Amino acid sequence: MSDSASAPATTTPAQRNLVLVAAILASSLGFIDGAVVSVAIPAIRADLGASFTDIQWVANAYTLLLSALILVGGAAGDRFGLRLAFAGGIGVFALTSIGCALSGSAGQLIAWRAAQGAGAAFMVPGSLALIARTFPPDTRGAAIGLWSMASGIAAALGPILGGLLIEYGGPTAWRWVFWLNPPIGALTIALVLAAAERNGSQAGKSLDVLGAILVTLGLGGISWGLTQASDAGASTAGIVLPFLAGLVFLAAFLGWEKRAKEPMMPLSLFGLRTFNGANLLTFFLYFALAGSLFFLPMTLIQGLGLPEGEAGSVYLPFTLMMALVARLSGGMTDRLGPRLPLTWGSIIVGLSFLAVAAGVYMEAFVFGVIPAMVLLGVGMGLVVAPLSTTVMTVADDALAGTASGINNGISRIAGLFAVAVLGVIAAFVFRRAVDPMLAGVGFGQPLGTLADWPASHLYVEGMLKAFVAVSLVTAALAFISAGIAWRMLQGKTKT
Repeated sequence: MSDSASAPATTTPAQRNLVLVAAILASSLGFIDGAVVSVAIPAIRADLGASFTDIQWVANAYTLLLSALILVGGAAGDRFGLRLAFAGGIGVFALTSIGCALSGSAGQLIAWRAAQGAGAAFMVPGSLALIARTFPPDTRGAAIGLWSMASGIAAALGPILGGLLIEYGGPTAWRWVFWLNPPIGALTIALVLAAAERNGSQAGKSLDVLGAILVTLGLGGISWGLTQASDAGASTAGIVLPFLAGLVFLAAFLGWEKRAKEPMMPLSLFGLRTFNGANLLTFFLYFALAGSLFFLPMTLIQGLGLPEGEAGSVYLPFTLMMALVARLSGGMTDRLGPRLPLTWGSIIVGLSFLAVAAGVYMEAFVFGVIPAMVLLGVGMGLVVAPLSTTVMTVADDALAGTASGINNGISRIAGLFAVAVLGVIAAFVFRRAVDPMLAGVGFGQPLGTLADWPASHLYVEGMLKAFVAVSLVTAALAFISAGIAWRMLQGKTKT
């Protein structure tokens, strides 16, 4: 049986449950890793002597390779079988996590994070694609909702435990964030090899290696230029030239995809209005979400002076509420279609970003930031399951892995650009807000390096204003996402 065939008829309920558990564990690896790294940013900077640009690349190197190769990862599932591609991606992710844990410099950590992203590119699309091919259509939405809920619960505990570990474990305790991945990865591989069908490969199909190279160079050039723009000492040429080179490579990538016999990104999928709407919404909404969640822990720790454990707890109300609502919205999507939950979910997300900004600026963590994160969880909970279901059902089953890879790639590209673009905005507002006495201090530099109270006070003011500016941008993008959902997504149709 090939991967293009329908699997649900030949899988038992027990196998489906084990596949769902494996998918949940794999997605949890990615969620936990990203969230805990955000909480660990100040500790990593202090331990490795990293600059703000270095820290941006700790996040972006992972996201860049994940974004560029996730399309290949989705196609590899179609070519070699989801079971093997998924398990292989998990194995690479787990092994490269060891390299991250042993890194002795910012450069080494960035390199290992890039390799980790390459493994995740084969792990992430396989998670949803396995569910799509294991569960029949009438229960697929509910299964995706359960996947969202369980993954959220697992991910909620990661930042809290990681934050407490960093807070009480000393300056090098951030390394244990990466040591968590290998044992979880080994268990996940065992489950998927035991329960998933031994799908045959499609021998006549090839992987689009040139396309992967072109899109990696394109996204890398653009993100390099944008990241350099947040550095006050960067030259104009150092910003503009890589950005323009990235645009050229992306144009070459699109040209190649039109001619390639087996393109990693079949352009025919973009002839589907619903697919286009889902991906456009994904870009704007996940740009906003990734940007907010990248800067929030740093602001709480360096701006409000919260300990890492308390800052990590900010993810708990968000992820738990998202998990609870996602479980309900999955069934809702099966009955009503995706339009209403995606529209209202995006509106609620936008309102939550405004509420988070207000809570941070008023330094009201318990009564301001925490309720706002609950609201964010409600909004994203309404979005996650219907968005995933829309993408997985709009294309033919034979392209399920590729469609998932494209949508996941767009969400990761959005996160890649968010860290770079919003980093420029945050750095600009920070520099405008602080006194000349802080001219040599960079955005997000550990507060302990500032000797006197007036300088510290100005630093905090600059951090808070920078986060408010970021939040205004993210709120606007969420509201744009709501408009896209309302205009481009209709009912339960394959269009």
